[in-house]
Amino acid sequence: MGSEQDKNGISPQPKVEKTNPKIAEKSKRKSKKHKQKIGFYYSFLTFVLLFCLVQVGFGAILNISKTISYKSKINTMRRVRDEAEQRNKDLKSDIKLFSKTSSLEEIARNNLKMAGEKEVLVIINNTSQESAKAKEHKKKKNKTGEK
Repeated sequence: MGSEQDKNGISPQPKVEKTNPKIAEKSKRKSKKHKQKIGFYYSFLTFVLLFCLVQVGFGAILNISKTISYKSKINTMRRVRDEAEQRNKDLKSDIKLFSKTSSLEEIARNNLKMAGEKEVLVIINNTSQESAKAKEHKKKKNKTGEK
């Protein structure tokens, strides 16, 4: 046979070289330092990733809140614009209405208490007479003690 075997037919175990205990100790220390460095790098990368994750989350929340705020402002501005357009239409119709001579005369008679040529203006003011009577009646009740 081509391989080395002892008399029983079992191959001999390979020879294990005994290493120097100082070299083994040094390699253990070296591997321990290497593991510590790797652990530090992993920890550092974990903190960096967590910081980035927090920044992304904060940015997303900020953008969402701004979007909601801007949408509400847009809705408010649309409502104000629609109200202004409606008021503008009303004012334009009032301008057309008031530009007619007959409507100007009506406004002058009713609101400004004016009269046209060959007309006599008579004003009857019932509200002031009624309020004066009511005041006198209250004074009489207060003097007599009635309520």
